[in-house]
Amino acid sequence: MIYVTNTALANLERLQKEYEAVDSGLRFGITGGGCSGYRYIIEFEKASACDDLIYNVGNKNYKLAIYVSTKHIDKLKNSTIDWKDSLMESGFDISNPQAKQPCGCGESINFKEKEK
Repeated sequence: MIYVTNTALANLERLQKEYEAVDSGLRFGITGGGCSGYRYIIEFEKASACDDLIYNVGNKNYKLAIYVSTKHIDKLKNSTIDWKDSLMESGFDISNPQAKQPCGCGESINFKEKEK
């Protein structure tokens, strides 16, 4: 399962309108990169891929399909997509129980246990 907070939902609705992606779902995944090995992907897509799991989230006023590749689900299961607003930055904040080693800057993650 993928979870989305109400704050993130409100901002996703706003961003869909801003980017004229109202008929799109949200791609949530990972890609190689960053100092810890992986970076999150969060972007609007018109349609799901054939190997995607589709999670429908929302409330009575706003619904959104989230597309997650079956290749990535083991690394993303039970993740929560949230939205943080502060004086220093605004944007998505991912809470992922599978992530083991976030980098110091918070932009990338790793899934391996730290060596002792």
